[in-house]
Amino acid sequence: MKLSVLIPAYNEEKTIVQVVEAVKAVALPAGMMREIIVVNDGSSDQTARVLECFRADPLVKVFHQSPNQGKTEALKRGIAESTGDLVLVQDADLEYSPSEYPNLLKPLLDGRADVVYGSRFMGTIRHMKGVNRWANVLSNITFTLLYGKYLTDINTCFKLFRSADIKSIAIISDHFAFETEVTAKLAKKGLRILEVPIAYEARSIADGKKINWPKALGMYWAIIRFRF
Repeated sequence: MKLSVLIPAYNEEKTIVQVVEAVKAVALPAGMMREIIVVNDGSSDQTARVLECFRADPLVKVFHQSPNQGKTEALKRGIAESTGDLVLVQDADLEYSPSEYPNLLKPLLDGRADVVYGSRFMGTIRHMKGVNRWANVLSNITFTLLYGKYLTDINTCFKLFRSADIKSIAIISDHFAFETEVTAKLAKKGLRILEVPIAYEARSIADGKKINWPKALGMYWAIIRFRF
């Protein structure tokens, strides 16, 4: 079995190498192979240059898009290029730790879930602003009311899918609405989404966080849009 780890990256010159090395180092279940797919989404900093260090690395595949097209387009490219049986999304910064992978993989491998999300709200959160916390809570409540499926963290980056399931979904959103569109469509397909607690350390805009209020509203609208 092979795990494909997708890393969309936009202006992450400070952290991308550290994240990729952490993904390479994490212990996976016995016999599980891995591939790491980095999609450099039109970065204007030195992300493309620093990724050159992985040119000869057989575990790492790097793809470049230009101009910047947003997280959803980067993930769509990563999904299309992936060859694993399982697909896991990893951010290119240090908010989510690859050390959580074993906990994410176990429920799916045990047959207890079709999809696994790493929930920040079931685990520990550091440095998340109050307004961001309440925006997430509103999204979770809206999703629960519209879909009849209780989830604590639909906007989490940590999402683990079977390749066949995620490749069967036609993704049409942009920017960060991948999170809510995919969750809505998985729920409508009747797939079992299980959450596990994770540790999360939020970045600030000064540290390079990309989401803003127009993009956040786009994520929220997708919850409603794809219900009806």
